[in-house]
Amino acid sequence: MADVGKSGELGGARKWEWLLAPSASDVGFAIRTSCAAILSLLIAMKLELGSPQWAPLSVWVVATASRGESLSKARWRLLGTLVGCCLGVVLIAAFPQEALLFFMALAVWIALCCGLATFFDGYRSYGLLVAGFTAAIVAVDAIPDPDQAFSIAIARGTYIELGILCEALLAALCSPNLHQRARHSLLSRMHAVISTTRHALDQRRTSLTDASVDGVLLADIMTASARIEFDALELGRESPRAADHAHAAIADLLAATARACANGDRATIETRLGSALSHVDAIAHPARRDGFRFPRRSIRQATDGARNAARVMAGMVAAALIWIVTAWPNGVTFIFNVALVYGLLATRETPSSASGDFSKGAILCAFVAAFYVVLVMPLLTSPEMLAFALLVPMVVGGLAARTPRLVNYAFSFNMFLPVLIGPANQGRYDESAFLNNTAAFLGAVVFAGLMFRNILVFSPDDHLRRTLAWAEKNMRGLAIRRRPPNASRWLLSNADSLVRSVRRTATLPAAHRNAYFKRHMTIMVAGFGVIELREAETDRHTPSALARRIRAFLRFWLADPRRAASMAPRLVRCIEADLPHRRDLPAAVRALVFEDAKENARPGLQAMES
Repeated sequence: MADVGKSGELGGARKWEWLLAPSASDVGFAIRTSCAAILSLLIAMKLELGSPQWAPLSVWVVATASRGESLSKARWRLLGTLVGCCLGVVLIAAFPQEALLFFMALAVWIALCCGLATFFDGYRSYGLLVAGFTAAIVAVDAIPDPDQAFSIAIARGTYIELGILCEALLAALCSPNLHQRARHSLLSRMHAVISTTRHALDQRRTSLTDASVDGVLLADIMTASARIEFDALELGRESPRAADHAHAAIADLLAATARACANGDRATIETRLGSALSHVDAIAHPARRDGFRFPRRSIRQATDGARNAARVMAGMVAAALIWIVTAWPNGVTFIFNVALVYGLLATRETPSSASGDFSKGAILCAFVAAFYVVLVMPLLTSPEMLAFALLVPMVVGGLAARTPRLVNYAFSFNMFLPVLIGPANQGRYDESAFLNNTAAFLGAVVFAGLMFRNILVFSPDDHLRRTLAWAEKNMRGLAIRRRPPNASRWLLSNADSLVRSVRRTATLPAAHRNAYFKRHMTIMVAGFGVIELREAETDRHTPSALARRIRAFLRFWLADPRRAASMAPRLVRCIEADLPHRRDLPAAVRALVFEDAKENARPGLQAMES
């Protein structure tokens, strides 16, 4: 019993470790970002801007642990803000007296932005989301006085630019030798993932590995891939081709993994690993006129984007109807907060789950803001005293933002605390105004959460079935395209989709997810084999007779898999005789034959479908 009590005490201590014993990097991030937010608030108040609380909100939105992430996020937020402000002015000018048409057009625009954001990686999608909810903030805020739409757009853009500049200034001051550290970070990460891949493939050669091991390896590779863009931004112009070489190295690692899964020749696997190392060496020692480019493209299912857009449009129309029917005095605040919450959560992997933690953080934010409005703000006599008073909750929120299990709580708390307190130069919120605005804000958060949970709810089973159907269709299409497809694009898109799908369906039983993983991995490896055979078929060094055999094999593989399987041994012998140096091609043929024996993987998938 004593041991149980001690373990409970240790668990409780670890639960609060983020606050009581934070790491130096977490403390640095929290203090740096809090100071940037307070600096933006003080500047906005000194300039006597109308709503200075929006400046610190922008700081917390763009603040990330990595300088490269902050740069990327700030860049796309600025672009999204510019587009959103322009659309907001256009909407209010086009429908000044037509409330229904105005809200329908606004809902279509926000839905379009959220739907398109599904198809982009990184903070490109965030830029589209910003364009959506910024248009809503500008247009809806101008409803009481449409003639001021342009002034409101300029004001919103000013707050956002001020917040971004303050965050960038503090981050730059706290990030000396950024280029050197970025290069070291990128090289260390690439060497680590290459070492991990080599070790995992050696293990696969000596012993059987299950789907979870392959899943961890792919997750490591794709995690390293996701960080490349931000490291490249930190490197700046010193290494203009660093991102291209890093992405090429990732593609080589995926190719090596695919060949290992197809029981390919060890020499071909080592060739790919060596190619990855050569790309990393090009990052470490950049050439003066390096013209290397590595094209890549984000691939998503159109169904996810359509569902996202439909959900957002339904929510915005419903929010507008609530205001029109009830004539709620704070309905304007309610509507643009609904748009803001949709923009912040719409592209999350599981928005229904994220909205729950986001709502809890918003409720905590409302209680803390109430404490400040009722007890603290009446005692303050200058903006500097306000800054000092806000430092404690902001630092605590910054520490929570660096704790994975508290990220969504901290996200809403940090962003909306200054907004709910509503500091101003010429006065302060009275209690009734605070309660009305806070009620509209919490109502918007709860409303958006209910919509995420009840309208076109994400279904893990349905997502896995659609992903497999998409992968199988694309794999078959590889054999009939006129031009041989790009192997790197195929591997990157499938690995990204596979890792994301496994992560999004964590609530399913492990057996179901493993069955899906094995099937999708088989498709990815088979598709890679098709691409290798197509490249050999169109290679001018391939004998014409062998090229015809490859074409016939691929044709029968699509129409009559059993006959293709009977053709496989002879095709392998011809390849070994005519192209002895292409040791990868026999493995590609075997991968296609094994892929057609996919009934082995069907029991797990049928259980998943049932």
